[in-house]
Amino acid sequence: MWSRWFAFPLALLVGSAIVGAALAGFVVLLALPNLPSIEVLTDYQPKIPLRVYTADGVLIGEFGEERRSFVRINEVPAIMKNAILAAEDERFYQHTGVDYLGVVRAAYSNLVGGGKRQGASTITMQVARNFFLSSEKTLTRKLYEALLSFKIESSLSKDQILELYINQIYLGQRAYGFAAAAHTYFGKTLSQLNAAEATVLAGLPKAPSLFNPVVNPNRAKQRQLYVLRRMAELGFLSEEQVAAAQKTPLGVKRDIDDFKVHAEYVAEMVRQMLYERYPEAVYSRGFRVYTTIVKADQEAAYAAVRRGLLDYDRRHGYRGPEGYIDPSDMGQGEETYEEALAEHLDSDDLVAALVLEASPSEVRAWRRGGEVVRISGDGLKFAARALEEKALPNKRIRRGAVIRIAKDDKDRWQILQLPEVEGAFVSLHPQDGAVRALVGGFDFHRNKYNHVTQAWRQPGSSFKPFIYSASLEKGFTPATVINDAPVVVDATHTGGQVWEPKNYDGKYEGPMRMRTGLAKSKNMVSIRILQAIGTRYAQDYVTRFGFDADKHPPYLTLALGAGSVTPWQMARAYSVFATGGYKVEPYIISKIVDDRGNVLAQAQIRQAGDETLRAIDPRNAFVMDSMLHDVVRYGTAARARSLGRNDLAGKTGTTNDFVDAWFAGYHPMLVGVAWVGFDQPRRLGSNETGSAAALPIWINYMAKALKGMPETFMTLPEGVVRAAIGEGGLLSPEGKSEYFYRENVPPEPGPSEGLRSPEEIKNQLY
Repeated sequence: MWSRWFAFPLALLVGSAIVGAALAGFVVLLALPNLPSIEVLTDYQPKIPLRVYTADGVLIGEFGEERRSFVRINEVPAIMKNAILAAEDERFYQHTGVDYLGVVRAAYSNLVGGGKRQGASTITMQVARNFFLSSEKTLTRKLYEALLSFKIESSLSKDQILELYINQIYLGQRAYGFAAAAHTYFGKTLSQLNAAEATVLAGLPKAPSLFNPVVNPNRAKQRQLYVLRRMAELGFLSEEQVAAAQKTPLGVKRDIDDFKVHAEYVAEMVRQMLYERYPEAVYSRGFRVYTTIVKADQEAAYAAVRRGLLDYDRRHGYRGPEGYIDPSDMGQGEETYEEALAEHLDSDDLVAALVLEASPSEVRAWRRGGEVVRISGDGLKFAARALEEKALPNKRIRRGAVIRIAKDDKDRWQILQLPEVEGAFVSLHPQDGAVRALVGGFDFHRNKYNHVTQAWRQPGSSFKPFIYSASLEKGFTPATVINDAPVVVDATHTGGQVWEPKNYDGKYEGPMRMRTGLAKSKNMVSIRILQAIGTRYAQDYVTRFGFDADKHPPYLTLALGAGSVTPWQMARAYSVFATGGYKVEPYIISKIVDDRGNVLAQAQIRQAGDETLRAIDPRNAFVMDSMLHDVVRYGTAARARSLGRNDLAGKTGTTNDFVDAWFAGYHPMLVGVAWVGFDQPRRLGSNETGSAAALPIWINYMAKALKGMPETFMTLPEGVVRAAIGEGGLLSPEGKSEYFYRENVPPEPGPSEGLRSPEEIKNQLY
């Protein structure tokens, strides 16, 4: 009786098991044909972003939906692998895709814990899910996940599976894979991680947003401690190592795009070029673009532009705080402070701060991260008037005001402001056109408009050398005497109305040699030269330097740079003088390689010396070079002599009513162009000339870029001679001789003329 009593349930149980197994087998048979091919795993093509580098290999830009850096399994350090196994799948190298012991353990834990608290997904199952399945929690998905895991395990080795997992898993902050996460969170490669950092990363796959060390540092720490404890239990770390890791401070990066070099405008230029060439693959194929930018030069240019624009801003006074919040809301604490600064992003070292207390002697302000800074003494000078009781309400610094602060040279806080004025700088190697530095504005994140390539502005007096160059081909010489006296031009020669131009300083010095006229940037001299050679001729001639004829109408205003140019064009044009007459096209991309290192494109460099690139006569280039040297020696760019060099040449530029300020100058191996102005053209201010506003940027850059470079001078070309010139107060400071084309050497002077030539007397009329 008892045996029959037990036999029936046992038979029922066995029968149910057989039926269940049959049903399970049937389901598996139905599911197997629907399993996807795992070719995507055996031929893994991860989405790798476009990366942009300097010529010396420094990353300056990254573009793509996913941050990812592919690494081979043998490149992953043991501390990282062991941390992943401890956190996600300790029996990875023992199971066949599904860890049955892990399933039983998880089921028991969930049953005892009274809820679903522990999963049993293996690394292989996570690979299956990440590549082929959704994250929905259904039995069907779990079945397919298990079946795919078996299929993957039968096709790939354990190391291949782990390599896929390490490169594919999402870890927050748009970082896919542990190599990308190491750089995103800690600014390191995998090989540079310590145990504390590796265990933080290993804890992310479970819940990237929940355990994100940037957003949730406390939860990230708790997860790290769990991973460290598991590593100790599994024998991966000793108790001493665990204790040391627990105490190791985490240097988590707050800014996920903190590239080592500020070259955002360059990176964006490259992105646009690559998108035009590879529109479908630009953000996923892992292109690596190496530019011509040199890290040291770019850093020098960036610092020079920032300093130049901030110095200009100081000269024009404090405008007031960027905004205010109601002081009554500030009692709610740091959360309110964060919200107040949310729309006021930091601009490099120029950071936003919320004023807590303000008086004429001290300001206390809160900045992101919780630091409260005190500003006093010299740090208040720039904004002193805004601290006075009589300051206008919308200009006054008081509790609740949002201000800008920065450290000075002595590491003390000072009140500054974001400049409204913009600027640009570009430098290149004139012999081959390689761009060495490019800064398109004060702050790319505030204004993405690239003023180097996109800003069409009047060049002002910096355009005069091209008119002078044209005149040399019409028989003029540096010794030609031209009258610096007022001129009135009728409407037929201006394209508009009667024109009464003036010299920028309002002074007129009468007859002077052409060399002196350029050095002193005399407007009347330039106008008379253009009158003599003809506006149509000049318009056509300047195209030799790469300028667009339609941007420079054939009117006498052309003599004063009333056309339109970009700083990029100006750098190319001045390179013609620096190279002895060759127009070399600037370029910024050196080569493009794919994710496997195969070269897809490389710059085809054409160098000065190639006669097919000749733009002007070498004699013309030499004479112009000598005249442009005098602009630096004793002319409007004389402050560049502070660099202590004799091989520098260039020209300042100031447009009508001080709207644009320029300096374009060069060393035989380096051309640089600086521009300063407002996006919506308006007056920079009295005496804000090219010499005052733009030249300091050029000087500060060249001081670093030319350091250690020997002085170099152009060789006298065939067909240029140096001959005596006359007296009469018309000498250039360099002496009683001048450079001439051989065919333009003045005849020997007669006794009644002193040393003055007939050619000079004739040109006295200009």
